[in-house]
Amino acid sequence: MKKYKKTSDIKVGVVGYGGAFNMGKKHLEEMQKTGMIPTAVLEIDKSRLAVAGEDFPGIQTYTSIDKMIKESGVNMVAIITPHNTHAKLAMKFLKEGISVVCEKPLAITTAECDAMIKAAKENKALLSTYHNRHWDGCVLEAVKRIVKKGEIGDLIKVNARCGGFGQPGDWWRSSKTISGGIMYDWGVHFLEYCLQIIDAGITEVSGFSKSSVWDTKWAEDTIESEGYAVIRFDNGVWMNLMVTNIDQNIKDGMIEFTGTDGTYIMNHGDYKIIKHKKNGQKTIVEGKNTDSKQDLYYKNVADALTGKEKLVITGEWSRRPIQILDLAVKSAKQGKALKAKHK
Repeated sequence: MKKYKKTSDIKVGVVGYGGAFNMGKKHLEEMQKTGMIPTAVLEIDKSRLAVAGEDFPGIQTYTSIDKMIKESGVNMVAIITPHNTHAKLAMKFLKEGISVVCEKPLAITTAECDAMIKAAKENKALLSTYHNRHWDGCVLEAVKRIVKKGEIGDLIKVNARCGGFGQPGDWWRSSKTISGGIMYDWGVHFLEYCLQIIDAGITEVSGFSKSSVWDTKWAEDTIESEGYAVIRFDNGVWMNLMVTNIDQNIKDGMIEFTGTDGTYIMNHGDYKIIKHKKNGQKTIVEGKNTDSKQDLYYKNVADALTGKEKLVITGEWSRRPIQILDLAVKSAKQGKALKAKHK
């Protein structure tokens, strides 16, 4: 990976400046905060390019990816586009030796991830996914208490769940072809959380899904109404992941870690540890999570590019949740568990 003497030597850009959540501005501001220089924006909507020009006076704006690569001089781009475009766009930049940060998920298939990782290595470029939630307070607290302090003993199983009952909207995230499916949004976050705690290789994935409950403008291409996966790890731990919009009685607690000495329930704002003594007496300890440190994402990227520290969210790390989701989708379709292949 090419290294820079100082962060101000790194010219950055974004691909996609859509109005939803205003993520283009967010990425550029976070990169700028580290000392990197916002330089260019690529967007097909010219009205949004005008907004980018107002947000960052003097920034170069493009509607052509080839022109941006040829003329802008950017060293790194953040790709903020629908999921099914990540791999194709990233490959264009990586092959030119331009580093890439993809909004999560890195891609939709394991094969796409592998091609991107290969291109990054061959062209000495950084490849990462914007897993800023790696530094959410909820998972920082869970890692401290489960991994470092061993407060629930040896980990046995993990149950992760989100969603509820409600019709998906008509935006592109409700299209299975474009988004990858119901588990490719929050499911990626939950897997990235849990893989920080489950220190083991993936051996097998069983996927289940239910479709066609809701009608949207995407018709038969509407995302699954529920996606469910059972993941086995080579240390004996197993994990259940459910993302749903048809569950009318979803259980409390975002992620539940069960160990030999207790259960840890992780929510975004707080946690709960449940234990039983040998006499059957139940104890519950509740607390607030530590503060989130999402700004550490781009700080780490900048420090990696200037040789100060190792990249935390590598392409290989980003690949792990995608491998699980890819196998889960294929398993649900085939109706059988699928073994995970290791590189």
